[in-house]
Amino acid sequence: MNPKIRKTIMRSGRKVLRQVQKQIGRASLVADQPFVAGAQFPWAKQLEDNWQNIREELEVVLAHREDLPNFQDISPDQKHLAQDDKWKTFFFFAYGLKVPANCARCPRTAKLLEAVPGAKTAFFSILSPRMHIPAHRGPYKGLIRYHLGLIVPEPATQCRIRVAETIAYWEEGKSMFFDDTYEHEVWNDTDGVRVVLFMDVLRPLRFPMSALNRFVIKAIAASPFVTDAKKNHEAWEERMTELWR
Repeated sequence: MNPKIRKTIMRSGRKVLRQVQKQIGRASLVADQPFVAGAQFPWAKQLEDNWQNIREELEVVLAHREDLPNFQDISPDQKHLAQDDKWKTFFFFAYGLKVPANCARCPRTAKLLEAVPGAKTAFFSILSPRMHIPAHRGPYKGLIRYHLGLIVPEPATQCRIRVAETIAYWEEGKSMFFDDTYEHEVWNDTDGVRVVLFMDVLRPLRFPMSALNRFVIKAIAASPFVTDAKKNHEAWEERMTELWR
């Protein structure tokens, strides 16, 4: 796509999102605050109960860690967050675009993810030692960010996330929910690799905002932000298929 046209589409899209999300906080069925309680998301218990099974499949993936795509390789729009090879990704799906090969490599994890209602994005988020993701905000309030701790290196207090004014720490096998439209940043100030199962799920909303939210999500899925990322990932898939043989 012509860069000027792409930039115009993205700018227009952000304006629309700003107008919609003014209403989302009022219609939300979960607290409109930086960190969100997990009571509204009972499916998280199934993931927590199976976290060691997920980690077993993750360990196989990590054997190929150096060959995995960097976050900015898939989503160049986010290159301000990472410009080196310290944030690796292993995607299962994003906005309805599934990665069949990765799902086949981690079948138990993929099956668990398929049972999560409203899941829009899912991947292993892999941070190398001494990695810092700078402060930033997500673009859209209609989603809730979910992390399941899979590998949390010691000392755990040196592996942390700040959302607004609150700092939290991952625990292996434990869930974390937050609103990524609040400013947030991440540190892995340890000598080990940190991995979480990273998901975006639909925010529970009252009708009619719930219907409008689903429409907006479909529009995001059709935007250059997602379609370009899909093309980038497909190129990586070809390379990964060769490496995994």
